[in-house]
Amino acid sequence: MEEAEATPSPGNLSRKVIDIAAGEAHTLALAGDGSVYAWGRGTFGRLGTGSESDELLPVRVDFSPADGHEEKRIKKIVGISAGAYHSLALAGRITYHKRYKFMYNCFMMSSDVSDNEGVKCLMTDQLGAGVTISVSFIRKTFMSVLFPPCLLHLDTRMFILDSDMDGQLGVNGNNSLLPRLLEGFLELGSPGSFMDGSETKSKTPLKVSSVKAGGMMSLAIDNLGALWIWGNCPHQNSSSGKEGEFSFVSSSIPNPVWDFHGHTVVKVACGNEHIVALVSAGETHKGDDLICYTWGNNNHGQLGLGDKESRVNPEVVESFNLESPWAVDEVACGAFHTALLAHKKRPSETLVSVCWTFGLGDNGQLGHGTTRSASFPEPVEELPHNVFLTSIDCGLFHTCVVSSAGDVWSWGMEKGLGLCPDASFTGTDAGDALSPLLIKCNGLYGPKFPEPVQIACGAAHTVLVADGGFKLWSWGRGWSGVLGNGKLVDSFTPSIVLWPPLTEDFKEEGLDTVGGDKTNVEKDHEEITEAEKRLSVAMEEMTLLRSKLSVMEQYASILHGSIFGKPFEEQDIPISLRNLGTFDIAKEWEDMLEASDHGKLVRLEMFYRNMLAGVKDKLMKKRIKEIVNECLSSSSTKGK
Repeated sequence: MEEAEATPSPGNLSRKVIDIAAGEAHTLALAGDGSVYAWGRGTFGRLGTGSESDELLPVRVDFSPADGHEEKRIKKIVGISAGAYHSLALAGRITYHKRYKFMYNCFMMSSDVSDNEGVKCLMTDQLGAGVTISVSFIRKTFMSVLFPPCLLHLDTRMFILDSDMDGQLGVNGNNSLLPRLLEGFLELGSPGSFMDGSETKSKTPLKVSSVKAGGMMSLAIDNLGALWIWGNCPHQNSSSGKEGEFSFVSSSIPNPVWDFHGHTVVKVACGNEHIVALVSAGETHKGDDLICYTWGNNNHGQLGLGDKESRVNPEVVESFNLESPWAVDEVACGAFHTALLAHKKRPSETLVSVCWTFGLGDNGQLGHGTTRSASFPEPVEELPHNVFLTSIDCGLFHTCVVSSAGDVWSWGMEKGLGLCPDASFTGTDAGDALSPLLIKCNGLYGPKFPEPVQIACGAAHTVLVADGGFKLWSWGRGWSGVLGNGKLVDSFTPSIVLWPPLTEDFKEEGLDTVGGDKTNVEKDHEEITEAEKRLSVAMEEMTLLRSKLSVMEQYASILHGSIFGKPFEEQDIPISLRNLGTFDIAKEWEDMLEASDHGKLVRLEMFYRNMLAGVKDKLMKKRIKEIVNECLSSSSTKGK
């Protein structure tokens, strides 16, 4: 089969991010050429880099088979998802027209099941749970270019990289720091193969279309639209003797959600202990026929069913049933809240969408202007009504949405730490944004973000894919380098992620130097080696400069905070210094005083008054010390 003439060049695809995912303190990015990059906290091997070291910049994940078998080599990753301490990836081996499923670093526990009973991982630890990574399997705009129809329904296999504290994986008891093939999914057939009453499993391998990682569970949708769940699963508690008693049990084998048999599950999201799924009304998905189902823990009303009773089985959210005027497009879950995007089913001249939220509202994560929780879906009224929202995601206790026009809004916990950036809050403010705050893009691209594609929220950080996939911005807490900007400090405003990685730039430079065909590449291998050496030197220099810059930024921030009482931001840099690289301190000082309000002038007066008093005090003490020394010296001389 001949390739399409319009296929993008590999160089462009390697620089284009088509999927992003954020975990508790790590971030994943999927490039258009099928490669995966990871950065942030590396404990338990969640980055898949072969170590538990943190990575401050994007590093490529190597999916080469551990046994060295070339026939198992993975050619293209097609989907990613990140849980609190684990990551999932779905991949295809183009040569043999097969698709694989990977799972790396689940911090997991499971019941004691023997090796021959299938997949062995699957209940995640709850520490830092509730981070829902709401990413699409792959966006339709990229589908025709990257994944031809002949590759969409392929055999599946699973790779795993995780901690095995109780030996529940049927492997050694150590953490797995590299992606590991999980053969167990091949032993399972789609739910339809079990409906004839036969005890024999289908010989046809399960075909997985998308994966989703949550805090304590993992989910997969197969090519027939069936939903599978494993890990910490909702369960009817029969031991108590009370009907409807609810609990969670560990399942080490993927189980189908039988409630959806005969229907097609299109999208799914999971929070700490609750699940949301968009399911077709009929056997196949047609138009706006999706129905919203929820189940699991409901202690804060996060199921949107109007009460706080937990559910073992899926139930329809009546606000988004088949008769509802609203059609749901996207779903996302936080620790104890749910958010979704929906549009009107009735055709209209303008295509607009509305954000709905429900569940826990203690930190303003619902965006309703209060800390009140909601057990029914309610629209976020303070968002503009004439925009089309394209992407949504939830962190532990914050929510973000993106519009097609390039606007980004965020609300919820700790706006002062950058989750919902707003430097106007005071020490008496709780620091939570109860209503949507517009996040501005600083620098050359502002104030709107160019061509936004997708947003992902981690426990305490946010990552935005924009510029059509060629640029990344991040903000929030900078733990373990999770922002990907080479720093460990919090970012109060969006900062550029170092993308594409420097290694990719140098690889392309080396290849361009030696020409395009294989003969020239082999012939001029020394030039590529030289490019790699230059890359190594450049990386060392960059590390040194980054360290110096970080110290300078901290010093400037301390001085700025002492004088002005607020964090230092890019817009605080004088225009002349930003544009011309020169700085007339006398003129800038005069301009600053002229532009300052009464509050700033009072703070300046107090600062310099205190500073002057301190200087006078030091001078006085120094002078007294000198006089004492002179007296002692004079007495000593007379004594002689």
